[in-house]
Amino acid sequence: MRRIARAGDYDRSSHVRTSATRHAGQLARHWPAVLLLAAVFGVYWLVSVQPGTPNYLIPRPGQVWEILIDQWDYLLKHSLITLYETVVGFVLAAAIGLLTAIFIVYSSTIEKAIYPIVLFAQVIPKIAIAPVLMVWFNPAEPTPKIILAVLIAFFPVVISGVAGLRSTDPELLELSATMGAGPWQTFRKIRFPNSLPHLMAGLKVAVTLAVVGAVVGEFVGATEGLGYVLQIANGNLDAPMLFADLFLMSVIGIALFVLVEAAEAFLIPWHASRRSGVPLTTS
Repeated sequence: MRRIARAGDYDRSSHVRTSATRHAGQLARHWPAVLLLAAVFGVYWLVSVQPGTPNYLIPRPGQVWEILIDQWDYLLKHSLITLYETVVGFVLAAAIGLLTAIFIVYSSTIEKAIYPIVLFAQVIPKIAIAPVLMVWFNPAEPTPKIILAVLIAFFPVVISGVAGLRSTDPELLELSATMGAGPWQTFRKIRFPNSLPHLMAGLKVAVTLAVVGAVVGEFVGATEGLGYVLQIANGNLDAPMLFADLFLMSVIGIALFVLVEAAEAFLIPWHASRRSGVPLTTS
């Protein structure tokens, strides 16, 4: 006998059948952004080709493209260094931030002890912390840049994790307790899955901030990385290299954001934001 679907069951086969239609709808919704980017690029190109526009201020797109092609090996080397610092910093921030959120939710004593410190660490400008890290650690090593990426990306993970873990329906928690589920089972089966929409939103913010942290660390003291290249290009008034460097920073940030969003689609296909095709970016 065919099993009757219960209310709330997730129909994975239906999700697969409608995925192509949903992705087509997502592409259709992106056309305003594509048009806006094309308009901005068009204005930039028109300004850059004006006779009175100096190339050391606004380089032509062709000059930037030539730098990307001619200096590709050089830029790729420094891009990989920044990418490594960003990814390691983001992973550490995600792990430490999630653990901190769990401790805050499950212990009011720990919350009272940790939460003010977390807030205090967040309000301190990270650019002011960077010189201290360069003194404590070898500026030529990736360690200070990774620590700075962790410090910047840590806060949104904690906030989204706490919000997600506390958003669980109290009736579900009571039902879990009456059925004899222990704290670990309740966390694994109810609290953590329920927190994923909030947590993934925080991770998407954190991964872009991790790029900022790594680059800021390279500004202050480094001999490699895209932040270092940006400093050199700025000192030499090399606008084409500067714009090419900024472009690669943006590519890294966008690529990592897309990866986190893909992980979100894989982990929570049952959530309303995924079924409707509208990505959850805020909570």
